[in-house]
Amino acid sequence: MRTRSQTLASPLFRKILFSAFALIIATVGSADYLMTRYTGERELEQVQKNLELALRIYAGELNQLKNAELEQWARRADGQANARITVIDAGGAVLAETRHERGSMENHARRPEVSTALRGGIGIAKRHSSSLGVDFLYVAQPASTAESRSVVLRLAVPLASVNEALGEVRGRILRASLLLALLALIAAYVYTRGLTARIRAIQSYAESLANERLAEGAELNESGKDELGVLAESLRRMARQLREVVDLLKVESGRREAILASMREGVLAVDEELRVTFCNEAFLRAAGTPDAPAGPVPVVQLARTPAFLGLLRQVLTSGRTVRDKLPLAPVSGRSYEIYAEPLGIGGQKGALAILHDITELERLERVRKDFVANVSHELRTPLAAIRGYAETLLDGALEDQEYNRKFLEIIRSNAIRLTNIASDLLVVSELEQERGEQEPASEVGVHEVVEAALRTVESAARVRNIRVEIGPDSGLKVKGQRFRLEQALVNLMDNAVKFGKEGGVVRVESRQTEGGLVEVDVADDGIGIPSEDLPRIFERFYRVDKARSRAAGGTGLGLSIVKHVAEVFGGTVRVKSEVGQGSTFTLSLPAA
Repeated sequence: MRTRSQTLASPLFRKILFSAFALIIATVGSADYLMTRYTGERELEQVQKNLELALRIYAGELNQLKNAELEQWARRADGQANARITVIDAGGAVLAETRHERGSMENHARRPEVSTALRGGIGIAKRHSSSLGVDFLYVAQPASTAESRSVVLRLAVPLASVNEALGEVRGRILRASLLLALLALIAAYVYTRGLTARIRAIQSYAESLANERLAEGAELNESGKDELGVLAESLRRMARQLREVVDLLKVESGRREAILASMREGVLAVDEELRVTFCNEAFLRAAGTPDAPAGPVPVVQLARTPAFLGLLRQVLTSGRTVRDKLPLAPVSGRSYEIYAEPLGIGGQKGALAILHDITELERLERVRKDFVANVSHELRTPLAAIRGYAETLLDGALEDQEYNRKFLEIIRSNAIRLTNIASDLLVVSELEQERGEQEPASEVGVHEVVEAALRTVESAARVRNIRVEIGPDSGLKVKGQRFRLEQALVNLMDNAVKFGKEGGVVRVESRQTEGGLVEVDVADDGIGIPSEDLPRIFERFYRVDKARSRAAGGTGLGLSIVKHVAEVFGGTVRVKSEVGQGSTFTLSLPAA
């Protein structure tokens, strides 16, 4: 039912069907009219021929009759021929009549058929009979009787009988025409329905090329050899090409999406009304937005920084590329270098912004500046002391037996300090290089390294009356290099001795965690580290108590070396400390 209703609702179906109906009706009506007219003419012609034949027969009988016998003969002939018979003399007087009283009839000399017959021809006429009040077909021809040499014999049949026969023929023709018209309409309906179904299938297939059914492999089952079949084949070829193009576009789009999504740089695209048309996860993280927008939303919902919004408006207004450095979300404390340029797609204005996170670069720049300042400061102090005492000696103190030796010892002490700084800087540089090259590690026994480090610092511990206790040998091994691990432990234990409480205890213990790490704790009971200094103690040249550190002979690079050693071999170092309660440094390295 639905298919039928769709067919009837089709404008094309109705147009074709109604056009076919009008054409069939016009054709059948014209054919019916022409055939009826032709049949009527043929019927009249046949009646006329029959009358002419009867005239010839009756004219032969009329030659043998006297005028007195004409009335009786005419009545008998009327019954045989079923036609009105009239005999007229040359003067137009009626000699015999079968359908009307002869005496009351007017002169017939001027009747067309009679006039023609008197001239020797066969007269034919159709007219209304004034005497009988009926339409007749008259046929007359010259004849003769036994007494008269020139008479006219006329036969007439009423046209009503001819029309009745013609009406019957017309009815048959009409019934046949209606039957043919009905069959033609049924054939037109079936053909039109099939044609519109084929067109609808092609239409549906063409529409499917622009929606998701194209990816589902919609097929067109149309294989005719006519123009619709050729059109269907063209659509199938176009569909194959479209599928290839769409698949290629999907691959390219997926590749671009994957590239943009995996970029560490934030990417944002907006239209001319500052609505977001695209953004990747890096931008959402930079903006501090957890979820991606469901559709085009104002960019102010993602990034509320006025400077950033002003930068986008500047790009849209000027149409030029703009670069700037600013925080996208001030509360995050991160800085970004923003590169924004005009973006035009399909005649629509827009802007594209790429965000480079330069927070770490700025931090490294600050560290570099601090490092340069610290190195300059660390080198300037011993160099100034060396220069000052050297100049003092040169100015005459060299001859002073009481102070010259003391001045030389100070110069040597500062030279040693410079040597230690240079040595530690070389160690840090080597460690940074090794971290980049990932130098291979080997199995190193933790207890053996701890004992070796103890031997290095035990003299300093004795000077300060500090007892160093190490845990029992548990057979733990780590992945690393022995001399680097020893460097790290020497620095940790040396700091514990230097800043521990005089007469106190330094404890060194090792253990293995469930995560496959070996942790070595170096704990002291000294002055501790203030909480505000804990985040920076592993920076180069950073000191908590600068005066005491220099007095203890430190370079400020020891903890930085420990951090680098740990990172080179995939480990970490952390500290736990309270002021006045001592500090505990924990070195974690992967277990072997």
